[in-house]
Amino acid sequence: MTAQLSKKSEAWSARFNEPVSDLVKRYTASVFFDKRLAKADIQGSLAHAEMLAAQGIISAADRAEIERGMAQISSEIEAGQFEWLLDLEDVHLNIEKRLTELVGDAGKRLHTGRSRNDQVATDIRLYVRSAIDDVVDLLAALRGALTDLAEKNADTIMPGFTHMQVAQPITFGHHMLAYVEMFGRDAERMADCRKRVNRLPLGAAALAGTTFPIDRERVAKTLGFDDVCHNSLDAVSDRDFAIEFTAAASLIMTHVSRMSEELVIWMSPRVGFIDIADRFCTGSSIMPQKKNPDVPELARGKTGRVYGHLMGLLTLMKGQPLAYNKDNQEDKEPLFDTVDTVVDTLRIFADMAGGISVKPEAMRAAALQGYATATDLADYLVKKGLPFRDAHEAVAHAVRACDDLKIDLSEMSLDQLRAYSALIDDDVFAVLTLEGSVAARDHVGGTAPNQVRKAIARVREQLAK
Repeated sequence: MTAQLSKKSEAWSARFNEPVSDLVKRYTASVFFDKRLAKADIQGSLAHAEMLAAQGIISAADRAEIERGMAQISSEIEAGQFEWLLDLEDVHLNIEKRLTELVGDAGKRLHTGRSRNDQVATDIRLYVRSAIDDVVDLLAALRGALTDLAEKNADTIMPGFTHMQVAQPITFGHHMLAYVEMFGRDAERMADCRKRVNRLPLGAAALAGTTFPIDRERVAKTLGFDDVCHNSLDAVSDRDFAIEFTAAASLIMTHVSRMSEELVIWMSPRVGFIDIADRFCTGSSIMPQKKNPDVPELARGKTGRVYGHLMGLLTLMKGQPLAYNKDNQEDKEPLFDTVDTVVDTLRIFADMAGGISVKPEAMRAAALQGYATATDLADYLVKKGLPFRDAHEAVAHAVRACDDLKIDLSEMSLDQLRAYSALIDDDVFAVLTLEGSVAARDHVGGTAPNQVRKAIARVREQLAK
């Protein structure tokens, strides 16, 4: 029995007395999902071949042949003409087998000084690095779209809520900027994660390094890595970088889900704060009047999917002894699906933000419910010299009276208000208006339209960098 790849599908076939069963092949194969690593695999192989030639481990002619073969393989993959074989188990062996068919012995020499263990770890890091760059760009696009929406509604008054009860008046622009801040921190987390992703495992070989005089720093520079992994065991065996990426992705989806929940509530006819463009909604199979906010609902649901992938990856890693184990084949599908889910969600949300129509009248009417300016009245009394706790108590009595009379604080007469504190004067009515309430919060982070516009300018400056 021969071990040559060109004559036998398994790279290790000379070791065994019987072929792998078809069931085991299907069970252990990863080629039909890890083939999306093909671009990264070829990129890493070309950098490895360049280093091998520079170190005199393979000839310049072999390197040229490898590059020629890889160029053809890339073209075949892009054209959908590459034949992926289950017998060859994964993306790496499929590409290596095809390379050997195209360039002969030069293809067989490519694997000198490396293992599939450090090869796949490198491929995944290249893939995650690229995914992070895409996610950061999409977060910027979403933040830009939400900032545009905030700018259009810097003066649009709505109720702010705590415990889902009317709390204080805010502006819709201020509310949107809250999500801009959340997604900004998500981008920061992704950028920070990228630093730990961007370390090269290649050269660790199976687990102990290699006897060949390789130059790992050269490969790192070629592939754009910031550093190499400094322990060969760790380099091939840990997937903490993928877990960290998925954790950061989970936080993105947390923020998406919170926003989705509000969009669903706001679009309900009983609230009616917004409308979402038709292209992001669907109807009912039985009720012709329905317009369902399917995109935010589904995004809210997909959040649990990403959380599940995070738990799955943590569980996958927690019991593994050093170094590499076959368990790690299971890292790819949850990782790939996390990337797909987050990328698709951010892309559609950036588009959807531009299709949100705001209904200022409904927001204003809601802000007039629940005595939203009660805190402003308490602050007014404090500024007149009353201790805050006494002011709080006086306003609470006034609110209870308004509740009995079915009127708002702003609708009480001066005499009615003075019954709760002699400190109240004519100037109180400017305080009790919605516009007066939001305008008074004119400090960094406040809801005043003036501060909303300053915050928008700050975000635009960030996004322009």
